[in-house]
Amino acid sequence: MAALATAAVLVSGHATGADLATREWRFNVSLDGKPIGNHRFVLRDVGESRELTSEARFRVRVLFFDAYRYDHRAREWWRGDCLEKLEARTDANGKETVVSGMRSLCEFRLGGNPTAPLAACVQTFAYWNPRILDARQLLNPQTGEYVPVKALLMGRETVAGQPADRYRLLGTGRTPVQIDLWYSPDRDWLALESLTPEGHRLHYARKLPDAR
Repeated sequence: MAALATAAVLVSGHATGADLATREWRFNVSLDGKPIGNHRFVLRDVGESRELTSEARFRVRVLFFDAYRYDHRAREWWRGDCLEKLEARTDANGKETVVSGMRSLCEFRLGGNPTAPLAACVQTFAYWNPRILDARQLLNPQTGEYVPVKALLMGRETVAGQPADRYRLLGTGRTPVQIDLWYSPDRDWLALESLTPEGHRLHYARKLPDAR
């Protein structure tokens, strides 16, 4: 199930209510068609910067027992399309990992690895911002790996009763990544699907603001 955790992180939206400076995305998450949890994103505009909070909680149960447990929380600070700061903590079946980093002097450095600066403008797997589809590398906030990627347009389909453009994001890091993404014509993220190396299908279905 380790690949399940990776796919979840490599994962915001309309404004909520009258607060146009705050946007929220909520996804119901399933594995092979069975509900396992949810993933929530909240993006806040703070002056010229943006702050994203990401929270995911999954439970895969077998015979009333938790066969796999996953909890992830991350905070990202952005200026434009560039990451300024990252703090992430993940508990995958009792194994905890922490990743942090900060942009300084026109380069992004991960905590604990001062000799390996990344590019001046780093992006995570931030699907709420479709500009990442043009990126050549994306930062995995769970592992700290800077993954070479490319995006392919797969065509137009229907998601939740509306037209959507389907993209396939391919990553060639330590663990190969293949993630399908669906965006509305105005580039709003609607869904995600990934096939894990074990052959399990992980699916994110957007819970729209008027959904009960």
